[in-house]
Amino acid sequence: MKIYTTDTIEGETIEKSLGLVQGAVVQSKHIGRDIMAGLKTIVGGEIAGYTEMLQNARSIATKRMIEDAQKIGADAIVGVRFGSSSLMAGSAEIIVYGTAVKLK
Repeated sequence: MKIYTTDTIEGETIEKSLGLVQGAVVQSKHIGRDIMAGLKTIVGGEIAGYTEMLQNARSIATKRMIEDAQKIGADAIVGVRFGSSSLMAGSAEIIVYGTAVKLK
């Protein structure tokens, strides 16, 4: 599955738009990560546990979006965007969405 943040694909012709596809995941933090993150805020720097958690969540959400597009026979997804939010203390939502298209 080809995935693009642009609305067009250089060298390809979009035959038909199939509509919105999306994937989402809500990921909670691990208590151990919270403890280490609390300590890290004292000394500063990247909180690697959270970075890893969010990368994993983006990966899961992207996989779900691709599965959504495959169900409707898409060749590619254009205009892809990611969003995130905190739903409650200790959790984060990652959503990815785009337009499924059929290529000529």
